Amino acid sequence: MSDQTTSKLYAIVHCKCPHCRRGDIFTGSMYGWNIQHTKEICGHCAQRIEIEPGYFYAAMYVSYAMNVIEMLIASFLTYLIFGPLTDETFWPYLIVIFTGCFVLYPFNYRYSRIILLHVLSPNIKYKPYYDK
Repeated sequence: MSDQTTSKLYAIVHCKCPHCRRGDIFTGSMYGWNIQHTKEICGHCAQRIEIEPGYFYAAMYVSYAMNVIEMLIASFLTYLIFGPLTDETFWPYLIVIFTGCFVLYPFNYRYSRIILLHVLSPNIKYKPYYDK
C-alpha cells in the first residue's frame, strides 16, 4: 500500500488524518472500556488535529444532523413494526429512539469530527508525498 495513495474513503472509514491519511486521529476504541480521545497532533505527519481552540464546536452541528437522520430512521423502522403513533405505541417509539441515540453516541462523536476534518475543512489538504 505504500506505493499507492490512500483513498479519502479509506481515511474517513478508518479515522485517519486528513493531511497524510496515515496517522490515527483517535486513541481508544469506539466501543469499549478505553475512552476515545481526539489526539492533538497526528503521529505520522505532525498536523494539528484541532486547528484552533474551539474548532470542534462545529462538529456538534454535524453530530446533530447525524442524530436527526438516525432518529428518523429509527422512527420509520418502529412505524413498520408497531404501526402509527398512538397512545399504545408511544413508549415503544420513545424507547427505540432514545436507545438508538444512546447506542450511536460514540459513533456520532467520532464520525462528526471525521466529517468535519475531511469534508468541511478547507484548510487541511491531503499531501500524497506522505504515502511514500
